[in-house]
Amino acid sequence: MNEDKLSTKFEEDLRDIIFRNVEHTEVTASIKANGTGIIAGIDEMIKMAKKIGLKIVSCIHDGTKVKNGDIIAVVKGSPKQIVMSEDMLIGLIAKPSGIATAARKAVELSGDRVIIVSGSWKKMPFHIKDVIRRALVVGGVEIRICKDPFVYLDKNYVRIFGSIEKALEIVKELKDRVKVVQIKGETGAIEIEALKAVENGADIIFVDTGDIADLEEVAEILAKKGLRQRVKLAFGGSIKLKDIPKLCEKDVDMLDIGRAIIDAPMLDISFDVHYSG
Repeated sequence: MNEDKLSTKFEEDLRDIIFRNVEHTEVTASIKANGTGIIAGIDEMIKMAKKIGLKIVSCIHDGTKVKNGDIIAVVKGSPKQIVMSEDMLIGLIAKPSGIATAARKAVELSGDRVIIVSGSWKKMPFHIKDVIRRALVVGGVEIRICKDPFVYLDKNYVRIFGSIEKALEIVKELKDRVKVVQIKGETGAIEIEALKAVENGADIIFVDTGDIADLEEVAEILAKKGLRQRVKLAFGGSIKLKDIPKLCEKDVDMLDIGRAIIDAPMLDISFDVHYSG
């Protein structure tokens, strides 16, 4: 038996010793918000509560806006179940709720002038991707740059094929797919890359440099050539939430926001026993 298993076994045995005289007592506890935010991760929390053996007295839903002092859930169980749940339940909603809160703020800051996308969940460890993706959806952002079936030609595809034109030529036969091309100014001036992308069948151009001047140059040349209406224009690259209002004034359809949402701080949540008996 390894050290972690020994440690867990010892802790479980220790709780049994501590609560041996009150093991049949029913304890009520609440999970409470200590700040303002959007709740996410409730389904995962409920599953874990049931696994522990808790009774769920009440529980709010994903997407609920809470403020300091609001009750998220009330649970009942034995003393051992209750102390176990403090360690196991809060973590399932604190971080997802922080992400959902940042996502909702991003959408609100956009004022519906652009679509907010956050595709960074794909870079997260596999075992938490689903949790993060659901939190983003709860917050109201899009998790993909296009709702329709699409093919995404990022910088690495362009590097492999040697040019934007060749990469788009390869996927030309995929007529039922929206063609998305990431441009970074690697094969030439970024506005020229944009022109080549549109002229060779791109439907969405993603200016992924984080430089507003690049976005402006691309939008300007596409408008000048009468091509702007043929494509949607996305922009990304270390965008902060405070940048959103200014970017919404530009000629852009979508903003891709990664770390500013995914790395949002956890929502402050506490777990408090009410009474036993």
